[in-house]
Amino acid sequence: MVGGNSNNRDLDHLRAGVPAAGGQFILERRARLVRPLFPPPAIPPEGRHLVDFGCGNGAQTLLFAGDFDRVTGVDVSEVFLEDFRREIVTRGLEDRIAAVATGDGPIPLPDGTADVVTSFTVLEHVPNERAALAEMRRILRPGGKLIVSVPNRWWVFETHGADLPLLPWNRVPLVSWWPKKLHDRWARARIYRLREIEKLLVQSGFTIDDSFRMTAPMDMIPWGPLRRLARSTMFRPDCAVTPIQATEIVVAATR
Repeated sequence: MVGGNSNNRDLDHLRAGVPAAGGQFILERRARLVRPLFPPPAIPPEGRHLVDFGCGNGAQTLLFAGDFDRVTGVDVSEVFLEDFRREIVTRGLEDRIAAVATGDGPIPLPDGTADVVTSFTVLEHVPNERAALAEMRRILRPGGKLIVSVPNRWWVFETHGADLPLLPWNRVPLVSWWPKKLHDRWARARIYRLREIEKLLVQSGFTIDDSFRMTAPMDMIPWGPLRRLARSTMFRPDCAVTPIQATEIVVAATR
């Protein structure tokens, strides 16, 4: 995985993410929030290029296909990439969209190739956050836009679960609120406060343009009537009014 080894935690607890399936509400909500953050069209003469770092099955990436002249999804999982490639062919988008495998070391794309780099709930899984951000910065053109989302510490549940002793159910409430060292000992992914991810991006050479918290999409509620009630009341706005309503933090920054 891009980024090599990290010294900030026991990597055995980091688990690979699982992408959302096409049609899930979380993808639509992210798209609505992120699309206004894209720079104006027709910047370079060859057309705008989006690179989605950690694209998974491409379900989120494909929602932005109409916003760019070229789209490249990058991921470590060949299984997910094959799903993405099949969907690209099904939609007849082979001339504009590509799915590229990466692994340890640099992203296999040239310097300054992207006008926008997106990465949705991926940074918390990589072995080394700073190395991954350095690669995202490298492939961005000067003045290009980075848009990332990461898990919000103040959501009631640890969204990626935690391997707690004697507790087979991995989504125990309030694990995400534990002190960082204790959380990172058991949780399957990192978690962030808004100021923490902003600081990390600034230290990685980016200038913060905007940041906000995305309201929980409530996709995990299995019973339809309850899910619809939650989405029509407390979890209706796309942007969270209070931190405990949000599952993700979204940050837009400029290279």
